[in-house]
Amino acid sequence: MEAIIYNTKGKEAGKIALSEKVWGLKWNADLVHQVVTSMHSNARAGTARAKDRSEVSGGGKKPWQQKGTGRARHGSSRSPIWRHGGVTHGPLAEENNNKKINKKVRIKALYTILSEKLRKNEILFIDAISMKEPKTREAKNIITAIAGIKGFEKLLTKKRNTAYITTGFVAPVLQKSFANFGNMHFDVIKNMNSLDLLNHKFVVMIAPEPSVKFIESKLSS
Repeated sequence: MEAIIYNTKGKEAGKIALSEKVWGLKWNADLVHQVVTSMHSNARAGTARAKDRSEVSGGGKKPWQQKGTGRARHGSSRSPIWRHGGVTHGPLAEENNNKKINKKVRIKALYTILSEKLRKNEILFIDAISMKEPKTREAKNIITAIAGIKGFEKLLTKKRNTAYITTGFVAPVLQKSFANFGNMHFDVIKNMNSLDLLNHKFVVMIAPEPSVKFIESKLSS
């Protein structure tokens, strides 16, 4: 299978060959859900902590005598039913939320999402972007130009989680140029994961040959 490569002016600049085993998979909601929920779980800090009655301050003295006051008996102001008392059965920062994700399952989920996005015309291949220094205005002009491609008009109108922009190499100039766009995320291809893909509507691959080669190499590894 093949996909069209565009230039920064929104014109066709060639084609790129794509492996059917990577970019032509059927949608598997159960597999993607398993991987995504595991990633969310692994991202939890697990630092929630509450003090029980043995850890809060005060309460060394009985609030009042046992009998004769007409009030309910109490032995300590640290009791959970008192204001500023200890918490009953609160979190103790001991919960382990880590879930193992097998490498093959993680890769298969990534391929499944890429295949679905390609099928929905949500992946855009750009031949190259050349900048000598970071320029947000120049990056904006590029986005405006490629938004003229059929199916990618929302690159200009969608205000949140619009595009995941990636390259096969470290590009600090490009990264700084796109950093001021709050609805876009720029990263190198080796950091791509299922959550990043699902959290953004479009995927824009700059200089796609090395990126595609890297993605497809995961299949053989």
